[in-house]
Amino acid sequence: MFVCSLALLFGFDLLGWAVATSVWTTPGKALAPVSKGYAAVPGLLSLGATYVFLLIVLLAGAKALHADLKRFTQGFTIIFILSYCCWFLGSWAYIAATPDKRQALKIGWSLNLTNESGFIIALLAGLIIGNFLPRVCNFLKEAIRPELYIKTAIVILGGFLGVTALDQRRLASAMLFQGLCAIVCAYLVFWPLVYFVARRYFGFSREWAAPLASGISICGVSAAIATGSAIRARAVVPVMVSSLVVVFSVVELLILPFAAQHFLYRQPMVAGAWMGLAVKTDGAAVASGAIADALIRAKALSTSGLNFEPGWILGVSTTVKVFIDIFIGVWAFLLAWIWSAKIERRQDEQVNAGQIWQRFPKFILGYVATFFLVLAIGIAVPTLVPKVKASMAQANVFRSIFFVMTFFSIGVVSNFRKLWQEGIAKLTAVYVLCLFGYIIWVGLLISWLFFHGMLPPIVKG
Repeated sequence: MFVCSLALLFGFDLLGWAVATSVWTTPGKALAPVSKGYAAVPGLLSLGATYVFLLIVLLAGAKALHADLKRFTQGFTIIFILSYCCWFLGSWAYIAATPDKRQALKIGWSLNLTNESGFIIALLAGLIIGNFLPRVCNFLKEAIRPELYIKTAIVILGGFLGVTALDQRRLASAMLFQGLCAIVCAYLVFWPLVYFVARRYFGFSREWAAPLASGISICGVSAAIATGSAIRARAVVPVMVSSLVVVFSVVELLILPFAAQHFLYRQPMVAGAWMGLAVKTDGAAVASGAIADALIRAKALSTSGLNFEPGWILGVSTTVKVFIDIFIGVWAFLLAWIWSAKIERRQDEQVNAGQIWQRFPKFILGYVATFFLVLAIGIAVPTLVPKVKASMAQANVFRSIFFVMTFFSIGVVSNFRKLWQEGIAKLTAVYVLCLFGYIIWVGLLISWLFFHGMLPPIVKG
């Protein structure tokens, strides 16, 4: 998918027909091909083509995984339809529109959840099937593969973040350096404490404590999956952590930007960095940055007469989030080495590179490769940047679909009875305690230390 998207650099639009779902008020206008070159293609036809393409690609993967291809096809078809319906509903303006988008959509109110609310709807739909419809769950079993979907999505995400990094080159080099320093500090401070709390005070095993620490303190879903792979945790572990991440990211999205407007309108760059550090999913973090950007600029203008240039607060949020995402690969490698050399090492056994390689989550290499390839193309040939952005926009359509199918699948495999036995209540308690009692406030402190006194440019006149 990534390679096909790059064909656009050479003038071949191979994926422009893929369906994109915009935030909508009129259902008939929600679906459209992602590329203007295919504007004449009806939205429903674009959706059908996207399904067929994904089925063909995933059948190749299912064959490599020795799955029953007939049952996989049947299950995937249902999963795709239900997941996309959830994504579509989550994109309804009254649910998804953030305050800075309402005027353009001509609506007076919304729940401000962004279209990532589709992930929550998909999770709830999956939970209903997994807990109340066992026959349907069994029918879908061959295609319920959350790790396949999320790891594919993360590899594609690398290219999308590469484009984001290209955009943020406009930020001052000092700001980039500050963002990198803030991330290193956050990793070294956040992760050990969450791990310690989970182990010492809640009695979780290392298998649970490590993915939970990564999910809460680093980057939510991606970090939990990467950590689970690095330490060879059971599949249920990152699945449960991921479901909590999505739910609490929405809670943060509804609270933190408005808190930033009230308390940090004189320190807008601190507010932007805080959104990137505190809100755990990529979409929710960027959306929080966008909301904070609009709210803080409006308050600064009304109270201080300062008309800040738009985009800089959002830019800081995005930059900090990009550094967090890049660092996932480094962290996964470190954890793979620690688990091989220290935690699960057999007596008198020498740890070699092969053991670390076996533990290292290989999809991280794809993620890093797509990120740096996009970044390298944009830096080496600046004239190609617009085409690189367009190509990654096409790939990102599939990334979003894989994410929503991931959360639907997570819901299906999340049987409440089993989750209760595994300790979902204690897991939630750790999450609430560490996120709201520690990480949000330490994230604010780190943001203040590195971005205090920085202001966006002032619009003249």
